[in-house]
Amino acid sequence: MSRLGLRLLALAYLATILVAPLVIVFWRTFEDVGAAWDALSAPDTIHAFKLTLLITAIAVPVNTVFGIVCALAIVRRRFPGKGLLNAFIDLPLALSPVVVGLSLFLLYGREGWFGVWLGRHNIQFLFALPAMIVATIFVSLPFVAREVIPTLREVGDEQEQASRTLGAGGWQTFWRITLPSIRWAVIYGVILTTARSLGEYGAVAVVSGRIQGQTETATLRVEEQYEQFNLPGAYAISIVLALMAIVVLVAMTTIRPKETA
Repeated sequence: MSRLGLRLLALAYLATILVAPLVIVFWRTFEDVGAAWDALSAPDTIHAFKLTLLITAIAVPVNTVFGIVCALAIVRRRFPGKGLLNAFIDLPLALSPVVVGLSLFLLYGREGWFGVWLGRHNIQFLFALPAMIVATIFVSLPFVAREVIPTLREVGDEQEQASRTLGAGGWQTFWRITLPSIRWAVIYGVILTTARSLGEYGAVAVVSGRIQGQTETATLRVEEQYEQFNLPGAYAISIVLALMAIVVLVAMTTIRPKETA
């Protein structure tokens, strides 16, 4: 009875925190389908989604490679500053995204450390795509590494040592031994990184300038529609963002049985 009670309590908590807000968003969207469709089909909204997908398409591969390399370095290597690197990976989880955006603003602004050099060479970093990409990469940096590190420790390095003993090179060992053993950790990390990149708001809001049709992502578009009291439009854009994340999860669930068969 106690187990059943705990399960019901957990389900009720999840329903309150996760399911109820999504249901309300769907309900409010379909109260005025015309306004929701007008918001979704607006050129600025389409551009916002394209920009969001572009930033995600850049941030996810970068953080995937970075996460795998860092995990291998932390678990398989000994070097000075290893603890510092391990702590640095968690830094985006400890900092507010707004603080991250402000830090980038101070670094790359006109009076920042790198802003003077960028200004001399007429390179637009802030209020442009580069700053938005860097901000998204930073806030979504830890997820692949934090999924891969415990998996590497669990599988050990006996098979890798055996492959080297048989004459395999570093790349052969990685592609044939290491990567297959951590593939699901990498996939989970990619899913989390993708979701974080799609939903990033705080850091991007600081460095983007929020220029409609230029530097406005989907999350910023939601806020803009909300501030204009176009609630069905804001809810509709939010639903599309949620559906994107759900599609990623469904794709992962669909692929897994084939992988483990």
